[in-house]
Amino acid sequence: MEKLTNKEEEIMQVLWRLKKAFAKEVQAELHNSAHYNTVSTIIRKLEEKGYIAHEAFGKTHQYYPIISKDEYKSRFISKAMSNYFNNSYKNMVSFFAKEEKISAEELREILDIIEQKK
Repeated sequence: MEKLTNKEEEIMQVLWRLKKAFAKEVQAELHNSAHYNTVSTIIRKLEEKGYIAHEAFGKTHQYYPIISKDEYKSRFISKAMSNYFNNSYKNMVSFFAKEEKISAEELREILDIIEQKK
């Protein structure tokens, strides 16, 4: 699965939320008011990469994701774990703790979740 650019990811977020949308609808949901031609080009690239497909209605196309948000999230996290944390969740959690992005209370909640799974 090819990595997504920030703009591609932004459009995928819209498509995951809407489930199906025409390019104009995607454009309307974007907060940066990207030009229609830009949105259309990015959508075509997403289709080439295998993230979305379309249903034709005459000359217009309605697009829908064929990769779920959970599937993308799983692959994204796995790649980040491999590239930045040596496949160690301990290293990842330590990083967030050092950066003060996670509190002791949140860590306790995570431990509770782990304990409940046993």
